[in-house]
Amino acid sequence: MTEEVGRDPESVSRFVEHFAAQLVEAGVPRMPARVFAALLASDTGTLTSAELGEQLKISPAAVSGAVRYLSQVHLVSREREPGSRRERYRVHSDQWYEALTSREAIIKRWEEALREGVAGLGPDTPAGRRLAETLAFFEFIEKDVAGMMERWRAYRERTFGR
Repeated sequence: MTEEVGRDPESVSRFVEHFAAQLVEAGVPRMPARVFAALLASDTGTLTSAELGEQLKISPAAVSGAVRYLSQVHLVSREREPGSRRERYRVHSDQWYEALTSREAIIKRWEEALREGVAGLGPDTPAGRRLAETLAFFEFIEKDVAGMMERWRAYRERTFGR
Protein backbone atom coordinates (compact mmCIF):
# COMPACT_ATOMS: atom_id res chain seq x y z
CA MET A 1 0.00 0.00 0.00
CA THR A 2 1.21 3.49 -0.78
CA GLU A 3 2.19 5.27 2.44
CA GLU A 4 0.77 8.75 2.74
CA VAL A 5 3.72 11.04 3.45
CA GLY A 6 3.88 12.51 6.95
CA ARG A 7 0.71 10.89 8.24
CA ASP A 8 0.11 8.60 11.18
CA PRO A 9 -1.56 5.41 9.89
CA GLU A 10 -3.37 5.00 13.24
CA SER A 11 -4.91 8.46 12.93
CA VAL A 12 -6.01 7.71 9.37
CA SER A 13 -7.53 4.41 10.49
CA ARG A 14 -9.37 6.09 13.36
CA PHE A 15 -10.81 8.70 11.01
CA VAL A 16 -11.86 6.08 8.45
CA GLU A 17 -13.64 3.93 11.04
CA HIS A 18 -15.25 6.92 12.80
CA PHE A 19 -16.53 8.54 9.60
CA ALA A 20 -17.67 5.17 8.25
CA ALA A 21 -19.65 4.62 11.47
CA GLN A 22 -21.38 7.97 10.91
CA LEU A 23 -22.26 6.97 7.35
CA VAL A 24 -23.60 3.62 8.58
CA GLU A 25 -25.85 5.43 11.07
CA ALA A 26 -27.18 7.46 8.13
CA GLY A 27 -28.06 4.28 6.23
CA VAL A 28 -24.98 3.53 4.12
CA PRO A 29 -24.01 -0.16 4.22
CA ARG A 30 -20.92 -0.82 6.37
CA MET A 31 -18.40 -1.97 3.74
CA PRO A 32 -19.18 0.80 1.21
CA ALA A 33 -18.97 3.32 4.08
CA ARG A 34 -15.49 2.08 5.04
CA VAL A 35 -14.25 2.07 1.42
CA PHE A 36 -15.63 5.57 0.82
CA ALA A 37 -14.02 6.91 4.00
CA ALA A 38 -10.68 5.33 3.04
CA LEU A 39 -10.82 6.96 -0.38
CA LEU A 40 -11.70 10.32 1.16
CA ALA A 41 -8.75 10.03 3.54
CA SER A 42 -6.21 9.22 0.81
CA ASP A 43 -4.18 12.18 -0.44
CA THR A 44 -4.72 11.27 -4.09
CA GLY A 45 -8.39 10.34 -3.69
CA THR A 46 -7.59 7.07 -5.47
CA LEU A 47 -6.76 3.56 -4.30
CA THR A 48 -6.59 0.16 -5.96
CA SER A 49 -8.55 -2.85 -4.79
CA ALA A 50 -5.38 -4.30 -3.27
CA GLU A 51 -4.63 -1.07 -1.41
CA LEU A 52 -8.17 -0.88 -0.07
CA GLY A 53 -8.09 -4.54 0.95
CA GLU A 54 -4.77 -4.12 2.74
CA GLN A 55 -5.72 -0.89 4.49
CA LEU A 56 -9.17 -2.06 5.59
CA LYS A 57 -8.25 -5.73 6.04
CA ILE A 58 -11.07 -6.89 3.77
CA SER A 59 -11.30 -9.35 0.88
CA PRO A 60 -11.23 -8.44 -2.82
CA ALA A 61 -14.89 -9.53 -3.00
CA ALA A 62 -15.79 -7.10 -0.21
CA VAL A 63 -13.97 -4.29 -2.04
CA SER A 64 -15.74 -5.17 -5.29
CA GLY A 65 -19.19 -5.16 -3.70
CA ALA A 66 -18.51 -1.90 -1.89
CA VAL A 67 -17.24 -0.18 -5.04
CA ARG A 68 -20.23 -1.45 -7.02
CA TYR A 69 -22.57 0.15 -4.48
CA LEU A 70 -20.58 3.40 -4.35
CA SER A 71 -20.52 3.61 -8.15
CA GLN A 72 -24.28 3.13 -8.33
CA VAL A 73 -24.85 6.04 -5.98
CA HIS A 74 -22.27 8.19 -7.82
CA LEU A 75 -19.81 8.51 -4.94
CA VAL A 76 -16.82 6.87 -6.67
CA SER A 77 -15.68 6.13 -10.20
CA ARG A 78 -13.49 3.38 -11.64
CA GLU A 79 -10.40 4.18 -13.70
CA ARG A 80 -7.96 1.91 -15.51
CA GLU A 81 -4.29 2.44 -14.81
CA PRO A 82 -2.60 3.25 -18.15
CA GLY A 83 -1.03 0.11 -19.61
CA SER A 84 -2.51 -2.10 -16.92
CA ARG A 85 -5.61 -4.19 -16.30
CA ARG A 86 -5.70 -2.92 -12.74
CA GLU A 87 -8.44 -0.50 -11.75
CA ARG A 88 -8.17 2.42 -9.39
CA TYR A 89 -11.17 3.76 -7.56
CA ARG A 90 -11.51 7.52 -7.31
CA VAL A 91 -13.50 9.81 -5.10
CA HIS A 92 -14.01 13.22 -6.67
CA SER A 93 -14.10 16.55 -4.92
CA ASP A 94 -17.63 17.06 -6.23
CA GLN A 95 -18.92 13.64 -5.13
CA TRP A 96 -21.60 15.12 -2.88
CA TYR A 97 -22.87 17.32 -5.70
CA GLU A 98 -22.99 14.35 -8.08
CA ALA A 99 -24.75 12.14 -5.52
CA LEU A 100 -27.35 14.79 -4.75
CA THR A 101 -27.88 15.55 -8.44
CA SER A 102 -28.52 11.87 -9.16
CA ARG A 103 -31.09 11.88 -6.35
CA GLU A 104 -33.01 14.63 -8.16
CA ALA A 105 -33.89 12.19 -10.95
CA ILE A 106 -35.11 9.69 -8.39
CA ILE A 107 -37.21 12.34 -6.64
CA LYS A 108 -38.79 13.29 -9.99
CA ARG A 109 -39.81 9.65 -10.53
CA TRP A 110 -41.23 9.51 -7.00
CA GLU A 111 -43.20 12.70 -7.68
CA GLU A 112 -44.68 11.18 -10.84
CA ALA A 113 -45.70 8.02 -8.98
CA LEU A 114 -47.19 10.08 -6.15
CA ARG A 115 -49.23 12.19 -8.62
CA GLU A 116 -50.62 8.99 -10.10
CA GLY A 117 -51.34 7.72 -6.59
CA VAL A 118 -53.23 10.87 -5.61
CA ALA A 119 -55.29 10.66 -8.80
CA GLY A 120 -55.95 6.94 -8.36
CA LEU A 121 -56.78 7.03 -4.64
CA GLY A 122 -58.65 10.31 -4.80
CA PRO A 123 -57.37 13.60 -3.41
CA ASP A 124 -60.12 13.69 -0.76
CA THR A 125 -59.37 10.29 0.79
CA PRO A 126 -57.07 10.03 3.81
CA ALA A 127 -54.51 8.09 1.72
CA GLY A 128 -54.80 10.57 -1.17
CA ARG A 129 -54.23 13.51 1.18
CA ARG A 130 -51.19 11.75 2.70
CA LEU A 131 -49.76 11.14 -0.79
CA ALA A 132 -50.50 14.76 -1.79
CA GLU A 133 -48.61 16.02 1.27
CA THR A 134 -45.69 13.74 0.47
CA LEU A 135 -45.71 15.01 -3.12
CA ALA A 136 -45.77 18.62 -1.91
CA PHE A 137 -42.78 17.89 0.34
CA PHE A 138 -40.71 16.48 -2.54
CA GLU A 139 -41.67 19.38 -4.83
CA PHE A 140 -40.64 21.83 -2.11
CA ILE A 141 -37.31 20.08 -1.54
CA GLU A 142 -36.62 19.85 -5.26
CA LYS A 143 -37.00 23.61 -5.74
CA ASP A 144 -34.79 24.34 -2.75
CA VAL A 145 -32.09 21.88 -3.84
CA ALA A 146 -31.69 23.57 -7.24
CA GLY A 147 -31.10 26.95 -5.61
CA MET A 148 -28.85 25.45 -2.97
CA MET A 149 -26.66 23.79 -5.63
CA GLU A 150 -26.24 27.12 -7.44
CA ARG A 151 -25.21 28.77 -4.17
CA TRP A 152 -22.79 25.89 -3.51
CA ARG A 153 -21.09 26.29 -6.89
CA ALA A 154 -20.57 30.02 -6.26
CA TYR A 155 -19.34 29.40 -2.70
CA ARG A 156 -17.00 26.63 -3.87
CA GLU A 157 -15.52 28.92 -6.54
CA ARG A 158 -14.91 31.70 -4.00
CA THR A 159 -13.53 29.37 -1.34
CA PHE A 160 -11.55 26.81 -3.32
CA GLY A 161 -11.07 28.51 -6.70
CA ARG A 162 -12.67 25.73 -8.74
